[in-house]
Amino acid sequence: MIKIFKVEVKAIAKNMIVNEGIKEREVRLISNTGEQLGVKTKEEAIHIAREHDLDVVLVAPNGRPPVAKIMDYGKYRFDLEKKNKDSKKNQKTVSVKEIRLSPSIDQNDFRTKLNNARKFLTKGNKVKASIRFKGRAITHSEIGRKVLENFIEQTKDIATVESHPKMDGRSMFLMLAPRVDKNNK
Repeated sequence: MIKIFKVEVKAIAKNMIVNEGIKEREVRLISNTGEQLGVKTKEEAIHIAREHDLDVVLVAPNGRPPVAKIMDYGKYRFDLEKKNKDSKKNQKTVSVKEIRLSPSIDQNDFRTKLNNARKFLTKGNKVKASIRFKGRAITHSEIGRKVLENFIEQTKDIATVESHPKMDGRSMFLMLAPRVDKNNK
């Protein structure tokens, strides 16, 4: 989602019409301090901006007359990209790891899958535990539900249940998320 935002920010910054690129004869001009300077011709606006070593940037091209603002365009683009980088730094990606179980899973196999799930949860990943019913095993879905309930019980110290066991076709699954302590937030 953030990458899409980055593309949009760059597209906004690159698609802005600056200085001589403005095709309209007159623009409603706003100074770099935010005060309205009124309707000016394009040449007047560029002249005023050049006196302050700034640029005229079209901010509302659909207005009548279009609205332009005097600003440092290079600094504006730099600030947009810096904001984007900062938001990307603060972003935390959470991936979903899947653990596949069977209704007739042996105790040692269950423990191995449980240890893998605990490892994923401590690293901050979500875990999707699923059971695929083959053949007539689907008639005994309560056995699969017991396995998943046991899985929840074994991970309750480090995980919270995001979605309880539910059937989806021939599969039953649940979602576990890492537990967030209020002290460690």
